[in-house]
Amino acid sequence: MPLQTDVLATIVKAYDVRGLVGEQLDAEVAHALGAAAARVIVPRGGRLVVGRDMRPSSPELVEAFTDGATGQGVDVIDVGLASTDLLYYASGTLDAAGAMFTASHNPAAYNGIKLCRPGAVPVAIDTGLAEMRDLALSGTLEPVDPDERGRRETRDLLTDFAAHVRTFIDVGLLRQVHVAVDGGNGMVGHVWPAAVEGLPIETSPLYFELDGSFPNHPADPIDEDNLRDLQARVVEEGCALGLAFDGDADRVFAVDEQGRPVSSSLVGAVVADRLLRREPGGTVLHNLICSRTVPETIEAAGGQAVRTRVGHSFIKARMAETGAIFAVEHSGHYYFRDNFRADSGLIAALLLLEAVAVADAPLSEVVAPYDRYVASGEINFEVADQDAAQARVAEAFADRGEADHEDGLTVVLEEGWFNLRPSNTEPLLRLNAEADDRATMEALRDEVAALLRT
Repeated sequence: MPLQTDVLATIVKAYDVRGLVGEQLDAEVAHALGAAAARVIVPRGGRLVVGRDMRPSSPELVEAFTDGATGQGVDVIDVGLASTDLLYYASGTLDAAGAMFTASHNPAAYNGIKLCRPGAVPVAIDTGLAEMRDLALSGTLEPVDPDERGRRETRDLLTDFAAHVRTFIDVGLLRQVHVAVDGGNGMVGHVWPAAVEGLPIETSPLYFELDGSFPNHPADPIDEDNLRDLQARVVEEGCALGLAFDGDADRVFAVDEQGRPVSSSLVGAVVADRLLRREPGGTVLHNLICSRTVPETIEAAGGQAVRTRVGHSFIKARMAETGAIFAVEHSGHYYFRDNFRADSGLIAALLLLEAVAVADAPLSEVVAPYDRYVASGEINFEVADQDAAQARVAEAFADRGEADHEDGLTVVLEEGWFNLRPSNTEPLLRLNAEADDRATMEALRDEVAALLRT
């Protein structure tokens, strides 16, 4: 029987599937999406690897999704509890399409599915998700004969994944580093101990217990309110730095030894610098809301800096086009060519720890040479007409700087820059601004804000 059109239209997003469990995403929906995934993202004769986070709803949804996929004659490899970057590793290593059940940083009432083709190639609305949605809605996905059903097997890839992420660092350069890590009761509590086993890294863990009810704080470290416990632990124990991961552990955020948040652009600059020492002349991508310090660092290290739009599907496509060794998004996503061009919070964290160990200094001293500008952070403005609001701002700055429309409106001025990007799902414009000093940044930010409120 066909599913409700409004439900599928609501939960199939630009880059993944995400919705309220029971109300929007249930076993019936998961089963239909599993069958559709088998048809759309699994090549003929191919396999589908499935992983899940710690949310209480994940096992049931995985069972239904797997039944839908095997019912179409596709073999499923179940890797069990996994971080999203572990699932991408499995997809790349096994050359299989992938489905990761997670709602990332969303509250416990939500769940979702991140999908990829073999080799961890991303699936977005225009590269498979819309087709999956429409197939699931059609009600035409009848199962194959029982003797043609796919098989399900389980594999534990955690040890192999841990060994893989350690290949990105030079273990011989490591010295003892004391780090506090806030797992937010998410999947980093599962993967971190395996990744650092045997390394000279002393970990002070916070909330490593896997608990999808998130009893301590939301697994959303981009919100600084969720960093308070980590900040206190870092200062209390005299750690060189602190790390916080989101629920599925594909993003990582850092605080320095004084508990001060360190922007993802600065972390990205440090990581890019380290990678370019090993591969001089490499290409590194940065999205257009990263700090100017990122392309400056890339070029100073002898690399080729390439700017890209925001969003993992755009970045992974550009990495494939350019052969880039690394890419950074200001939102805490870090992508690595040798990780199947997929993002990994764990790999970025280990490279940051390597930088701290080599410097034999706390994080504030490591990032100081890169910390040259003042940023506004992302500010949301509700506007009735996104296009008209952007046009108004573009006209006001027409004779003052260089503008482009690669992703919203970006204007580069002598004293700084700003970007206005429309939300894909809400009537919002997102403003990011940066300048040489705080007063200049605030003046630029406020001028754009005033135009948006006109």
